[in-house]
Parts: sequence; C-alpha cells; structure tokens
Amino acid sequence: MHLLQPQLEVTTLLLVSTHSTSVPVLMPDHVQHVSWQNLTTESEQVDWLILHFNSWFSHHNVTLVKGDFEPEYFPATLIEPAKIQFAHGFFNSALHEISHWTIAGEKRRLLPDLGYWYAPDGRTAEQQALFEQVEIKPQAIEWLFATAFGRKFRVSLDNLTGDSGNGNQFKDHVFAQVQRYFSGEAKLPRDAAHFIDCICLCTRNGSPLQLNEFKREYLD
Repeated sequence: MHLLQPQLEVTTLLLVSTHSTSVPVLMPDHVQHVSWQNLTTESEQVDWLILHFNSWFSHHNVTLVKGDFEPEYFPATLIEPAKIQFAHGFFNSALHEISHWTIAGEKRRLLPDLGYWYAPDGRTAEQQALFEQVEIKPQAIEWLFATAFGRKFRVSLDNLTGDSGNGNQFKDHVFAQVQRYFSGEAKLPRDAAHFIDCICLCTRNGSPLQLNEFKREYLD
C-alpha cells in the first residue's frame, strides 16, 4: 500500500508525520466545531476553508481571502499579513492558489504574485508550453488537496482563446508528478504536507492519502 510521502530528510515508505517540530499541530475542534461533513453548500465550504487555513498557517503571517476578480498574492506589509486572494469565491480556485503558495519559498513569498510570470488568456503555443511547465507541480498538489477534501479535480489549461496545447500530455505530466510525490522521487513541500495532514484530520479521521486514489483516467 502506497501512502503519501511527507517532506522529510530521509525518505520513508510510510507516512509517519508531516509536521515539523516548529509547526503548531492543531486539532480540528481547536478551530471550529462545525464538521466538514455537515456543510452542504459551496459557500459554507469556502468559509470553512478560509477559517481553518488561516488558523493552520497563522505562524506564517498569511491569510486566505475571497477575491471579486482574478486571483493574486499580496506579500505581507508592516501592518498586514500576506494575502492569498482566490477568484470569485470558488473553492477550487482557493486550492489552486494555496498550492502555488506552498511551492513558493521564503524569498518568493516576499514578491507580488509570488514572482510568477503570467500571460493572459490568448497565449501562443510557445507561451502555453511555458505555462504548462510551470503548472505541473501546483496542479498535482491541487489534486492532492482536492482528493483529501473528497472533491473532483480537473486540470486547467487556462487558455480558452489561444493555443491550448496537448491537453492529454499535460494530464500525463500532472499524473506522473503525483506518482513522484508518492514514490518519494519528489518531495512534497512542507506546507503542502502540513495542509494535507490538517485536511485529513477533519475529513478522513486522519487517514492519509493513498496512491490508489489517483488514477490517470480520473483526469479525463
């Protein structure tokens, strides 16, 4: 049985712990008494996610916030924490933006939009290829997050009016990246692993993600 690897110095075959000793371990009832399983609407789930994320990552001085328009990341200032702003109150958008934040290191978290280059919808084939290269890891991590929540994940090529490239090839790459996280060939970022741990405590009674929950055909 293959379980999701934490980001540890020594690779192991079992999920022993994804919590760093410097990261506070919060039980679900320390944050909110409303059970995830009792939430029935997208709006309720979004509010739950914001409350829990902001508690689980308060040690990073960052907050998750709804945006009215496009997603954007705002670094912390002297008077305000950093903001991960997701689009239009969509749950999946929140997971996607969180995945980008977990990958970014300390230096990039000091930059607007985490220092990402971004060309808008309508990209050329060359621009789309670069976009997809950058998106493989965050979308693989987003898939892990979505599965921990029991939600459907769909890859995003995000180029409706341009050249969307080879969608099947991109799906292959996202699937292969998830495989690498489980095998230990690639290390899951510490904050991504911590987020998954916290989610699983609330949604799966602490049961870790398993490799057989991720199949290539699920992306079609």
